[in-house]
Amino acid sequence: MESIYLDHAATSPVRPEVLKEMALYNETFFGNPSSIHRYGRESRRGLDESRGSIAKAIGAAFEEIIFTSGGTEADNLAVIGSATANRDKGNHLITSKVEHHGVLHAFEYLEKQGFTVTYLDVDENGMISVDQLKDALNEETILVSIMFGNNEVGTIQPINEIGRLLSKHQAIFHTDAVQALGMEPIDVKDLGIDLLAASGHKLNGPNGIGFLYAKKGIALSPLLYGGEQEQKRRAGTENVPAIVGLQKALDLTIQERSLRKEQYNSYKRLMLDIFNQAKIPYSINGSEKEALTHILNVSFPGINVESILMNLDLEGIAVSSGSACTAGSINPSHVLMAMFDDEKRSHSAVRFSFGYGNTNEQVERAAYKVVKVIERLMKLK
Repeated sequence: MESIYLDHAATSPVRPEVLKEMALYNETFFGNPSSIHRYGRESRRGLDESRGSIAKAIGAAFEEIIFTSGGTEADNLAVIGSATANRDKGNHLITSKVEHHGVLHAFEYLEKQGFTVTYLDVDENGMISVDQLKDALNEETILVSIMFGNNEVGTIQPINEIGRLLSKHQAIFHTDAVQALGMEPIDVKDLGIDLLAASGHKLNGPNGIGFLYAKKGIALSPLLYGGEQEQKRRAGTENVPAIVGLQKALDLTIQERSLRKEQYNSYKRLMLDIFNQAKIPYSINGSEKEALTHILNVSFPGINVESILMNLDLEGIAVSSGSACTAGSINPSHVLMAMFDDEKRSHSAVRFSFGYGNTNEQVERAAYKVVKVIERLMKLK
C-alpha cells in the first residue's frame, strides 16, 4: 500500500538538492565559522553567502538576518527580546487569539513579567479586524504580533494594512511567517514589517534551523548568553550546514512559487470536488480567498477526529488534526475556538496540507479514501 503524505504544514521532506548542499558543509567545509584558518573561512563564506541570499529574498539587509534554531526561537526572540528591550517606552502588547503557540506562550510569559496583553478576536474566516487593532493601540503599546498565514486554517492576515497603520505608531510590528515564507511574496520594507520569524523545515529544508529578520535599529534583548555570534544577538556556533540548506530550500521554493500555488489550488479543488460528488457533509475552516494555497482545513460534522485520523492512517494517508494532541487526547483547537467558539467543529477538523512530492493522482486517491472513511464512520454514529 502506497503511503500518501499530506501533512506538509507540520514538516516537509528535505529535497535532494538541499541535502547535497548540506553534505558539502558537513564533510568538506566543516570548520567553525569563527575560526580564522582556511576551514573556518570556507565555513564563514557559506554562512555569509546564505545570509545575503536570504536577506535579498525578503527585501532585507545582510546584517538584519539572525539565524536561530527554528521558528519558535525566532518568535521568542522577537516577542520577548523586543518587549524587554523596549519596556522603557511602555508595557502594552497586542497579538491575536489564533497565533502559533510559539508566540502565544511567549506573551503568556510576558504577562507574568508585568506586561499587559490585548488578544484580538478574529471573524469566522480567522481574520483580525484592523479597526479593532487600531482601537486597541495606545501610547503604551510597544509591540504588535500578528502572524502572516495561519498554520491550521491557512488564513492570510492583512499584513500590508497593519504595516501602514503601525508606521505612524511607536509599536514594533512582528509577524510569524513560518507557513508563508516562500509560498507568498514577502518584502519586509514594502510591508512595513519590523520583525519576521521563519523556519527551514516548512519549505523542504532541514529541521532545527530558522531565522529572525530584525529591522536595523530595533532593540532586542538576547535570550542566549555566550559568544558574540550573530552580532551579539544570538550566542552559539552557527549551524552552517543547516543554514546553507535553508538558503537552498528557500531559493528553490521561490523559483517554483507560481507553479506550486497553481498545483496546490488544483489539489484543493480536486479534493473538494470528490467530496461534493460523494455528497459527504463537510465545512471548510478558514478564508477561501485570502489563504495559503497549501492548507485545506475541513470539519466533518459529528465525526470524531481521532477516529478519522486513525482510519486514514490505516489507509496510508498522513494528515493532521485541526487540534493539538496532548498525551493521547485531542484538545479543542484554540484557532477554531477563536473562530467559531464551537468545540464540536474543532473535534471533527482535519488539516490537509500539500507540498513537494505530491501529485494529482495521490490527492485524488487520498480524497476517495477520505470519502470511504467518512462514509464508514457515519454509519457507526
